Amino acid sequence: MTSPVRLYGGWRQTRGIGLGDLTTGQSLILLALLVAAVATAAIDIRLLLYVGPALGVAAVLTALRWRGEPLLEALLTIARWRRGVSQEENLYASGVVTLHPQGHELPGLLAPIAILSCEDGEGGHYGMAWHRRSGHLTATLRVAAVSTALADQDAVDTWVAQWGAWLARLGHSPTVRWMTVTVDTAPDPGSTLEDYVSARLDPAAPPAATALMEDLVASSPAASAAVETRVSITFDPARSPEPCETFAEAVAETGRVLAGLQNALGSCGVTVLGRASAARLAGITRAAFDPASRPDVARALALDPHTLQETSPDVLLEPGTAGPVAAREYRSHYEHDSGTSVSWVWSSAPRQHVTSEVLVPLLAPARYPKRVTLAYQPHPAEAAADHLEKEVNAAVFRTALRQRQQRAETATDVADRARAEQAAHEEAQGAGLGLYSMVVTTTVTDPETLPRAVAEVEQRAGTSKIKLRRAHWSQAAAFAATLPLGVYLPDAARRRAH
Repeated sequence: MTSPVRLYGGWRQTRGIGLGDLTTGQSLILLALLVAAVATAAIDIRLLLYVGPALGVAAVLTALRWRGEPLLEALLTIARWRRGVSQEENLYASGVVTLHPQGHELPGLLAPIAILSCEDGEGGHYGMAWHRRSGHLTATLRVAAVSTALADQDAVDTWVAQWGAWLARLGHSPTVRWMTVTVDTAPDPGSTLEDYVSARLDPAAPPAATALMEDLVASSPAASAAVETRVSITFDPARSPEPCETFAEAVAETGRVLAGLQNALGSCGVTVLGRASAARLAGITRAAFDPASRPDVARALALDPHTLQETSPDVLLEPGTAGPVAAREYRSHYEHDSGTSVSWVWSSAPRQHVTSEVLVPLLAPARYPKRVTLAYQPHPAEAAADHLEKEVNAAVFRTALRQRQQRAETATDVADRARAEQAAHEEAQGAGLGLYSMVVTTTVTDPETLPRAVAEVEQRAGTSKIKLRRAHWSQAAAFAATLPLGVYLPDAARRRAH
């Protein structure tokens, strides 16, 4: 007797007390416009001839959507984009004669970020990305996922449950701001295998055997792929229960919290390989901006078989190595050094329940380098119940409003209310609450192959029940969000608004 397939789900888009599909803010704006129209008519109905068109345009801009986002926000984004292009803010150039007064080595949202090397308290060092404006510190854990192909369903269910418990734990850590999981895949550059084989070839070997090994090494990149999985956790030392008086104390406190999260991560179906070094963070950034440098980066980060240390980490830590030489952002793609990239953001989660392998098509290696980043921002545990209660009350309010208007409740509304009540019930039993988002970036070295790479990602996303939306006018920002440097797009948007 076969056991039934275990399904997972429960994703829900946050909805306040809004009219129809409008958000709370949009509903309040429309109500304010309606009050303004009524007040104008009460003063002098002839004034509506002058005020009415402006109010109507404002109402249309507020209510309509374009490409999945409010029309007003889209127009503001386009306006900011055009202003930035007119001031050449979409361009970045570096070189020996370029002066950066503040020492910025990375473009755009990455400009305030510096890569540090910190002691782990056990005689080793690890890398940390420091955001010099916000004070956030981001550490990255290198993990290797355990394959589910040969695992039984009970083991997979345990891993999923442990992963949920690990995410819930983040809500009890006040210094944790958000967390990202990135699966970075690319055709294997072959440099590691080439160096390994070259160092072990016997000069006295028969020429035929040597030629055979060289042919195998030459064909291996086309037949294999490099896969790296990273878990990056961003901390805010200012939220620590014990105030940190110095920067060194802030780094030490972050390291202590990181150690507990690192130890607990091993029960979630992954093997923790260790913390990423500063050289590895710089190498990942270098390879993302310059895909042609992947073989050199792989050689520098290869582990010495005798010391188990990275071969040439200092090469990647030289000033200006991590950032691009030049970059140019366009409306729908991003050009940088030897690569051209396209990025998408998560438009909606699967509406139906899915299996534990739903993301396998999207995460699997492809013909072109690809990074898939899933971000999670935990709600503080003490505020999760209040937030879910508001969501349930908003769903009940929408139901009562439809009954008052004698409108039938749609199947979507019924399912949304059920998911809100389910989330509140699960939170009461100890589950965590957080905001999910996803960013996907694919990169090609030949611009002519970009349409094929784009079509491949969008087809894989559809197979994984994920709806993606291309990050128009925000390609550089979305590209930065897939790097292990602590960039989180909702946080960047909030900072821009302020």
